[in-house]
Amino acid sequence: MSEYLVQMKEIHKFFSGVHALKGVNFNVGYNEIVGLVGDNGAGKSTLIKILSGVFPWDKGELYIKGKKIDKKKYSVQKAREFGIQTVYQEKALAEKQCIWRNIFMGREITNHLAFLDIAKMKNETEEIMKKYLGFTSAAIDPDSRVSKLSGGEKQGIAIARSLFFKADLIILDEPTTALSLSEVKKVLSFVEKIKEEKASCIFITHNIYHVYPVADRFVILDRGKVVMELEKRSISLEELIDKMMHIALGKEATINV
Repeated sequence: MSEYLVQMKEIHKFFSGVHALKGVNFNVGYNEIVGLVGDNGAGKSTLIKILSGVFPWDKGELYIKGKKIDKKKYSVQKAREFGIQTVYQEKALAEKQCIWRNIFMGREITNHLAFLDIAKMKNETEEIMKKYLGFTSAAIDPDSRVSKLSGGEKQGIAIARSLFFKADLIILDEPTTALSLSEVKKVLSFVEKIKEEKASCIFITHNIYHVYPVADRFVILDRGKVVMELEKRSISLEELIDKMMHIALGKEATINV
């Protein structure tokens, strides 16, 4: 088995002459939570969309579980086949549908006559809600509409869906944006469940306070480059914030020249 679940080597990406990623090296280990941090425009979304198969890279190499990936054949479907699932903050769920439909959307369980096995999907959803989310209240059941859930609970449903379908790597795109403190805590508890289930996670955020409690390692992007990579065990939150402030001040100094 390869040392890394994902290896991205010297990745470059251009958009109409704009050099969005400039030789990025980015790894994710097995059963590891990586905090991918940077300001808007740092290149976080571009990097993740390449890994998710949304669009190809222009230069560099991508390896998944030790296998070198042909960029001409890589796609969102291929990424899913490799166990990579992405949860986009604004499109995680169909809110007008019930929970069980969201869990099995596109992967419905059928019986021997090829009809939807609704009873089984509801039963599976109930188990998923208990196992991954700790939902035990009768107020929320598989038939509950997603729109009834809080912001943190919605993120939990999307994470649980990925874990149920055996994702090896779950990518969370700004999962705590616009959430209250109590809802952020819910999301972080769901991220910890990813670790408990022996999967890996890339937690994308611009808020270091949100990702620090759950991450094993931090990768800081700035203007298309990896400018810092640190193990959590080697640095306190205060020290990390101080280093990030130095990066921000250096960027401002460059802009002001």
